[in-house]
Amino acid sequence: MRIGAVEFGPLPTAAGFLLPFVWLRGLLPELKKNWRRIFFVGMLNSGIPFVCFSFALLSISTGLSAILNATVPMFGALIAWEWLKDKPNRSRVLGLAIGFAGVALLAWDKASFKPDASGVAPGWAVLACLLACLCYGISASYAKRYLSGLQPLVTAAGSQIGATLGLTLSAVWLWPTRLPSTSAWLALLAVGVVCTGLAYILFFRLIENAGPPRALAVTFVIPVFAVLYGAVFLGERVTPWMLMCAGVIVCGTALSTGLLRLGRDRTLAW
Repeated sequence: MRIGAVEFGPLPTAAGFLLPFVWLRGLLPELKKNWRRIFFVGMLNSGIPFVCFSFALLSISTGLSAILNATVPMFGALIAWEWLKDKPNRSRVLGLAIGFAGVALLAWDKASFKPDASGVAPGWAVLACLLACLCYGISASYAKRYLSGLQPLVTAAGSQIGATLGLTLSAVWLWPTRLPSTSAWLALLAVGVVCTGLAYILFFRLIENAGPPRALAVTFVIPVFAVLYGAVFLGERVTPWMLMCAGVIVCGTALSTGLLRLGRDRTLAW
């Protein structure tokens, strides 16, 4: 996404390549019947977050954006608590508090709202990442409540079509005047097909079987790979402060999703 955003701008479009698979498996009637809700999930779960992260990556590193992305399960737990009445226990409430404290510490280091060399203020980039995480949390609970029972392939394909349609006019209006390079096109293709299309088939199946808070816990591993890839392939700098805040956020998220809990003896237990 970082490679593509530099040349395409912060409005990449989502991939609609899953539609032929829906047609071949005879699932088009199911998609047509539920298209409004599926398209809405697409904007929440792909369209808006893609714009937010693409905008943010113009001024902050992939590692920092991925660490912020690790807050998705916390937003998901809060929304599931309010919307689905999935009331957290004391361990999960403590995790929410710890996790958001980690976010505050990390964001404080990038709190400047003065534009940098990219023309984007780091503070706005951080807020854009958090808005994307909020959208992910809302979409997970929405999918659990209104799309349960649908084939994951239908939800994944339909959501990408909805996101694509929702972003098309803006993308055409803001299309770069200079033809993007081959590497930028390949980066965009990888985001659309591998990191979005195929991944969302698995993601919606997780929501169906494990519930929104636990499905969103997949974001635990994203910072590890994003920091590694950013350092190796993009030459990004990883600071001790980032790693410390990442540890606080991951611990808080593990508690808030129930993967880590406080036992009766108040010791941590998996």
